[in-house]
Amino acid sequence: MKLLVAGVSFFLSLSTFAVAGGAPAPRMPAPEGQQQQNLFETPVRPAGEQESFIMPSGNIGCVYTPAGGTAVYQPQDGGPELACDIVSPRYVRATLGRAGAAMLNHAIGDPSCCSAGQVLDYGQTWSQGPFSCRSERTGLSCRRDDGHGFVLSRAQVSAD
Repeated sequence: MKLLVAGVSFFLSLSTFAVAGGAPAPRMPAPEGQQQQNLFETPVRPAGEQESFIMPSGNIGCVYTPAGGTAVYQPQDGGPELACDIVSPRYVRATLGRAGAAMLNHAIGDPSCCSAGQVLDYGQTWSQGPFSCRSERTGLSCRRDDGHGFVLSRAQVSAD
């Protein structure tokens, strides 16, 4: 009897070791009409792409990040996010996230504005996701669908 108990214990410890030790559990056939599911694979979601534009003056540039972010950047609130930089009269970044008021940052550690991107000519409107921006000779105004936004110009930098 002791031999039988020892044998069963040994068998159970080996089967537990095989599953816990990294060996995959045996795959059972799927019930008829259902596909086999691999529990070890994580579904891959294609990463979004950022979109950028600049003002004709080259003084203001914006980067739009879609909801879910990109392969290299994830907005704090999950996105979408619109971030616009103005260079002069002083460097400021305005950021509008998924919810809440727009934020102004006067202490930018990575000033990188305004050398690339499509040009948003004066009088044109850009829109993507919940955001829209209007380019004027006097500056750029951007809003989210709920009314929160910011204005960037040489005369005024404001956010609400």
